[in-house]
Amino acid sequence: MTSADPSHGFSRAEIEAGRRLFAGEWDFVSAASSLASLPQPAGSEIAFAGRSNVGKSSLINALTGRKALARTSNTPGRTQELIFFGGPHRLLLVDMPGYGYAATAKSKVVAWTKLIEDYLRGRAALARVYVLIDARHGLKDADDATFDTLGQAAVSHEIVLTKCDQIDDAALAERIAAIEEAMRKRPAAFPGLIATSARTGAGIAELRAAIARLLAERVR
Repeated sequence: MTSADPSHGFSRAEIEAGRRLFAGEWDFVSAASSLASLPQPAGSEIAFAGRSNVGKSSLINALTGRKALARTSNTPGRTQELIFFGGPHRLLLVDMPGYGYAATAKSKVVAWTKLIEDYLRGRAALARVYVLIDARHGLKDADDATFDTLGQAAVSHEIVLTKCDQIDDAALAERIAAIEEAMRKRPAAFPGLIATSARTGAGIAELRAAIARLLAERVR
């Protein structure tokens, strides 16, 4: 699933299924700062992880068609809890605290990291984690720990490139190739990636379709 394949391998029916999955009302459900404050599992959960300021909130807004469902900020570390958003079909989207640089106390960063690790290892409702990578910068050392945790916990995960409109096509193709080559060393990762732009809408329909396909496979 790369930008070299505009359809990302999805049929028109799957694109439509993705559209329907995200159509309808989406609302804030809860914010959890500890395992004890997590909402009771009630369906499937899709989580979004990534470095601070990679664009998780913007991507969630684009997926749901809501301009301000998830709060966006230019300040790294703004999201300090696991934020749950609920929509149709008992689907929850989870905006996770960004890792890497964060403009806050180190003790809080340690607490977020522990919460993220505990959530990833123990949440049966978690269908997949999409790890967001800024297309302008590619993979960084800070991403490795998250991939290690996901692999050790046997959590299904896949890369989503963000902000793809901010580099040219040639640079994007090189970035995709480099990331795919690096991820071949991590067999637990779902193969391929989806390139997106929350600003232009590129790749959003395909990401919706990917989530719809995943959820359909879970109920078979």
